[in-house]
Amino acid sequence: MHCDVMIIGGTGIGDRLPALGLQAVHVPTQFGLLRGYAGKIGRANLFCVQRHSAGHKTPPHLINYRAIADGARRLGVRACFATAAVGCLRPEWQPGTLVACKDFIDHTDRQVTMYDQQVRHIDFSTPMSARSHILAVAHGQGINVIDDGVYMGLDGPRYETPSEVLLVAKLGGDVVGMTASTEAEVMVEAGIPYACLAIVTNLAAGIADHVLDHSEVVDVMKTRGDDVLRLLTAAADHVVDA
Repeated sequence: MHCDVMIIGGTGIGDRLPALGLQAVHVPTQFGLLRGYAGKIGRANLFCVQRHSAGHKTPPHLINYRAIADGARRLGVRACFATAAVGCLRPEWQPGTLVACKDFIDHTDRQVTMYDQQVRHIDFSTPMSARSHILAVAHGQGINVIDDGVYMGLDGPRYETPSEVLLVAKLGGDVVGMTASTEAEVMVEAGIPYACLAIVTNLAAGIADHVLDHSEVVDVMKTRGDDVLRLLTAAADHVVDA
């Protein structure tokens, strides 16, 4: 089986993927079985993955990132588009803002790599290279997507403290999340062009004037989820046409 593009649906998007009408498929990898949905939408053959599994059951630190990346490599995908619900350090990026992240800072303790059995030093000068497809489609359709943003990855599953958010700001982070930095690491190591489309769901701790609650994430994704999926499936066509 060959697929042109992999779409990884995070919080609020993953649960929408089964409704696309694709076929449930299991892909064996050297890191375990990868479950997803495969089929054609538009001109692109897609493989869609629920990052947190069906029912949003798998927490960030237990996701099998290497199986996802190895599955993408085995399927021959040309680009991977992933969504991420994020907290934001920039007040002008209000909830609902879409950000095509340009870079990441990994501040997790996961130490995940595709190369445990050999020494490989991979260049990470352009860790979000597939973002160009998203930006091209967004521009053509008049969708406002921020062409900027540094994603700071933290372990989770808890939210950050105000002091941690201050540290993120000092290090140059614009948005915070729990998955995409690890995901980007293994995708780039696997040779898969990767993009993170971040959806701002709340201002980060210490910037927001209220206690953070997961219901905020759910509410924003209800209003932006369909738009995000339309954008990513159109970006998949852009990959095919490139």
